[in-house]
Amino acid sequence: MSPRFIGRRDAGRQLASELIARHWADPVVLALPRGGVPVAAEVAAALNAPLDLLFVQKIGAPQQRELAVAALAEGPPETLVLDDETLALTGATRSYVEREAAIARAEMARRRACYLGTRTPVPVTGRTAIVVDDGIATGTSMRAALRAVRARRPARLVLAVPLAPARVVAELTPEVDDLVCLETPQPFHAVGAHYALFAQVSDDEVIAAMAPGPATASNNDKPPEPRCRNHPPRCPPSVDTS
Repeated sequence: MSPRFIGRRDAGRQLASELIARHWADPVVLALPRGGVPVAAEVAAALNAPLDLLFVQKIGAPQQRELAVAALAEGPPETLVLDDETLALTGATRSYVEREAAIARAEMARRRACYLGTRTPVPVTGRTAIVVDDGIATGTSMRAALRAVRARRPARLVLAVPLAPARVVAELTPEVDDLVCLETPQPFHAVGAHYALFAQVSDDEVIAAMAPGPATASNNDKPPEPRCRNHPPRCPPSVDTS
């Protein structure tokens, strides 16, 4: 079976086509970096909406770092979501999660400084907040993200993703006012399996997408000129939070 999406920008354009027909009032688009940024940039451009970042860090199990036992979303207010089943299966303790949360908190602060400098978050209170990523696998990080945004009191909270497992869609539906998911593949193996092109999004691509000015989407698939490498103290090595 051929991949459903050519790349993240293609997924973003397809997602935007679905969202633009909804005519939601006063939208703001919130991307989960890094993979969600190219998708969200297309959505923000189509909706003529501001684009901002929503920082979330997965907390992996002690011996299986790719297996999420919790996720932390930046504040205010900071939101920690625990996966009780995975915590029990892996033997991870609450004290372990608290230690890892401190590391995650520092990482999110460094990421914000790298990508956005001193820019303040775009207000979402009373607006339509549209949370976008390139796909969802387990839903732990997204649940934390959605609860953090909900606490900022948007008039409407929307989750918009190109694909996710049907089970995860059902689990996240109560967290939002609207959920738009283009595909729920069966079986679901991994997000990247449904893209023809799924290279890692670089820090410099995120910085370019978040440069000051109106939201614009580019058809140019070439990565931007590297900038993080010129400022290593601002941009530490990236951490996968998917």
